[in-house]
Amino acid sequence: MSEDNEKKLDRRKFIARAGKAAISLAAAGTVAYLVYDSKGPGPSTGVEEIVTLPDFTVSPQAGQTISIVKGPDRVKTVDKAIGLLGGIERFVKPGETVAIKPNVAFASPPMLGATANPELVAEVVRLCYSRGGAKKVYVTDNPINDPASCFRLSGIGKAASEANAEVVMPKDNLFKHTTLSGGRLIKDWPIFYEPFKNIDKLIGIAPVKDHHRSGASMSMKNWYGLLGGRRNIFHQDINTIIAELAMMVRPTLVILDGTTVMMTNGPTGGSASDLKRANTLIASCDMVAADSYGCSLLGLAVADLPYLAKAEKAGAGTTNYETLKPKFATVS
Repeated sequence: MSEDNEKKLDRRKFIARAGKAAISLAAAGTVAYLVYDSKGPGPSTGVEEIVTLPDFTVSPQAGQTISIVKGPDRVKTVDKAIGLLGGIERFVKPGETVAIKPNVAFASPPMLGATANPELVAEVVRLCYSRGGAKKVYVTDNPINDPASCFRLSGIGKAASEANAEVVMPKDNLFKHTTLSGGRLIKDWPIFYEPFKNIDKLIGIAPVKDHHRSGASMSMKNWYGLLGGRRNIFHQDINTIIAELAMMVRPTLVILDGTTVMMTNGPTGGSASDLKRANTLIASCDMVAADSYGCSLLGLAVADLPYLAKAEKAGAGTTNYETLKPKFATVS
């Protein structure tokens, strides 16, 4: 759905569509959550290869670490936000391969805000090709619900394919075990590794959402999709696992979408009353900084989300985003 159409959609139509979406989610999602997310590679036998994700970061540039752009049109705001950081050419070089990891966790339509916006994903794919000169762009995630249903109902599968990206679905043979140095939870644990081992750059795209356990789901929580196995056990220590994910994954760039924010009933939502237009998009090389600003869109402070301080202490970034001299802009 385009931003213009989204703005024209009145409350009655929204609620009617959301009601239909809720039926689809109940049919394709709730059962899938119980069935799919409990699968994946089993416990380690002690003989698996232990792998480590590459470091995909780029060289820091003073004053070009985080940008915050206001506007209702995601295509315009993401173009401007990346441009303020030096353009996609800073992050993607000709001939490189890029993986984009959007939040595709749920079998939910884009209007409900539970997943990354498909138009935003498609625009980042196009930028990687047209201005970055990428050789190949992959779009991938390991959703909570059935992957095929998630990519289809979210619109991300179609949008990515039409932008000439290759969509990679999770399969057991794409997982390898990893151990996070200094980690307490990620020890000899299967992660969605194969799509990322030979790429040059990694971009994360996530919406700003309420989350009933962690308080908020943003760019750091997005990496939860890389975990395999019975990952739901990590919800028992949600702040530690999010901080460890921020240590495990070192992306090139994260894009945090606060155009529409899920204020309540996250992370799935399901009602128009859960959503609020904030018309804000953040691009950052520092995901701790991005989430530290993003939480304000939910009416939260950094202190309300303990995983932010944990990630900062672990060296994943800074919660004091103002020290990075963020660049601000507004587009119509």
